[in-house]
Parts: sequence; C-alpha cells; structure tokens
Amino acid sequence: MKNIRPVFYTIFFVAICSLTVRAQESVWRFNTGGRVYSSPAIAGEKLLIGSGDSCLYALNKYDGSLIWKYRTNGDVHSSPEVSNSNVYFSSKDGSLYAVDINTGSLNWRFLSYGERSRDIWDYYISSPKVSDGLVFWGTADSCMYALNEANGKLKWSFKAKDIIHATPAIAGDTLFIGDFNGNLYALDTEDGRLLWSFRTIGDRYFPKGEIQKGISADRDAIYFGSRDYNIYAINRRSGRALWNLKEGSWVISSPTIHNNMVFYGTSDTHEFVSLDKLSGKVLWRVPLPMRVYGSAVVNNDIVYFGCFDGILRGVDINNGEIKYRFKTAGSIENYSRVFDSNGKFRPDFQLYGKDYLESEKAIHALGSILSTPFVDGDKIYFGSSDGGVYCIDLTKVCEGQ
Repeated sequence: MKNIRPVFYTIFFVAICSLTVRAQESVWRFNTGGRVYSSPAIAGEKLLIGSGDSCLYALNKYDGSLIWKYRTNGDVHSSPEVSNSNVYFSSKDGSLYAVDINTGSLNWRFLSYGERSRDIWDYYISSPKVSDGLVFWGTADSCMYALNEANGKLKWSFKAKDIIHATPAIAGDTLFIGDFNGNLYALDTEDGRLLWSFRTIGDRYFPKGEIQKGISADRDAIYFGSRDYNIYAINRRSGRALWNLKEGSWVISSPTIHNNMVFYGTSDTHEFVSLDKLSGKVLWRVPLPMRVYGSAVVNNDIVYFGCFDGILRGVDINNGEIKYRFKTAGSIENYSRVFDSNGKFRPDFQLYGKDYLESEKAIHALGSILSTPFVDGDKIYFGSSDGGVYCIDLTKVCEGQ
C-alpha cells in the first residue's frame, strides 16, 4: 500500500520539553490526500476517519493498512458514527452517507439542500448521531434531520435559524443542537418537537454568539462553547442557564466532562482549561502556543488534546501538569517557520496580518490537530492537517531530552 508509512522514530523535544516530560513513539502513520479534521471511530479491527481528500477511510487499527475507502464529492470533515453494520458520515457535498462497514459499499445516501462554510475558521461540518433506529444530522441548510437508520428515509426535520455545523448530543429522548445564530435547541427525538431553546449572550464583535462545534451532556446539564467567548452550562430539562464563564476568545471545542470537571480549549487566548462543572470555577489553565478546537479525551487521569501547533499533549487532570507530548510530522518539519525556540511566534510571522490566509496555511502545515483523539486500550489515534492519521502506543514512552 503506497499510502502507508510506518514510523518508528522517537521524537525528542529539545526546546520545549522538560526532563520530566515523556514523548511517544508513533506505531504507524497513514497518509491521506487531504487535511484531517475528522475524529476517528473504532469498530473491531477497523479505524474509521474522514479526510479533506473527499474520502472516508477504513484502516486496520493495528498496522494502519488500508482496508477500504469510500470517495464522496466533497471534503469529509465530519466524524463517523458506527451502528450495527453501517458507518454514517457526512461530506461537504451536502450528503449524509450510510456505508457498509465490512465492504465499504454504499447502502444509502441522503442529500440536503447544500453545504457551505461561514468563514475560513468554520472547519467542521455536523457529524451524525444514531439513537433508537434514527440517524440525527444537522446541515448548512439550517435543518436538523431525523432519518431511518436502515433506509435513510426522512422521519422529521426541524428548521433552525442558521447553519448547523455543531454535532448533536442526545440524552434520553432529547436531542440538543446549536446553530450559527447562537441558538441552542432541545428537541424531542421522536417527532422533532421543540421543547425549549436558549440564546447565547453574544459579544460586541460576535453578537450572534455562534455555536460552532458541539454540545456535551451529562445527567443534569449540557455544556457548550460559543464564538461570544463564553462557555455555558444549561439545565438539561428546563433550558435555564446554570452558569457561564467568559474567556478572552472563542470557545469552539466541545467540552469534555469527566467526574466533576469540564475540560476545553480556547481559540486566540491559546489555553487549555479545567473547570468545576457545578460552579464553573476555574481549577487550572495550561498556556499554549496556539488554538485548541478539537475536544479532549481522558484516560488514566491524563487528559489528551491536540493543538494547532501540531502537538498532542497529555496533562494531569488534577493540576494541568504536562506529562506527554507528541509532534506530528508537519510540526517537526515546519515548527521553526512559525515559532521561535521559546515557542513564541517568530517576529516575521503575523497570524492575523494582511496575509492572514497565508498565515493560516502556514499554521496548517504544522500538522494542526483539530481531530479529537480516540483511546483504544493502550493506543491513542488522531488525525492531523498534515494529512496523517496517527497511532501512538501509550505504554512505549521515553524520557524527553
């Protein structure tokens, strides 16, 4: 398979690692033909992930070999959802696909009224969620669709006020979804009936308070971030605000809930944050060189998350101490073109200058990690904007040099 490049190097972080920080070995790396914002799913021996080259890939999770791929007519910047023998995913061609997980053949396709991006930072499209025989999917045509899992036939649709690129959350018989008009909706999963709605506060520069990525739910509350700089906790049943915390920049990443903690990253304030989920009180913050858009995953008291600097980090959930770092191939190759030896932007690099489009390309050349990592046993998997899908063995670590 010419796409497969097993990588067996150990990465030493001379400038940015302390002696107590560990660095992982890459078990394997698979190269797709486009940026990977999709988050992986695991089903048996298969790892499923989408790419900006318009394909959904099924890889062998043990060695990264290609099992099959399915090509669409647009970037696959959603994450796959596996149910029974199907894998469901959406594409920027405006379609939701149901593909046989064993063969990669199409079972059905549902076409929306079109897909579009709000701006260059609108990286994701809504990922489907399956519950009780229905597939729930939001689109840029502002609709939330409920489709029959077996045949893709429409059961109901709900019209929001603006683009839906957030991925829905489902708790019991209630579906929660946000839109780019700053509305959070609670819908009955059976018939799409609106139970309640909540409007974000808004900000002077972002008055709509767009909800871009996704919502997280636990037993009593739902949590989400917004472009109005806030992270919110909302009562799941009434839709009343429990608390909100205003950051200094967008909060795009879907919060990760673990025990009594909420974890999320920020955009231009470049931090990873832990809050008390009941009060919204800050427990700790980790300063970073760049944005965090992907969500985090917790494993053995370490919370792992990716950053736009192309580094996957693992930090202690109790105090935010960085325990692990792994650099993507793009970050290894291009880090010094953006950052100096202290991890600060080079004097000749302007993130939001006149050439901000070129700056954004330079950032993505670092192998930015917008993908949410997936932990399976002692392995962690994620995608990167350098086109790579990575597998790291969490048991094979060495001391950072």
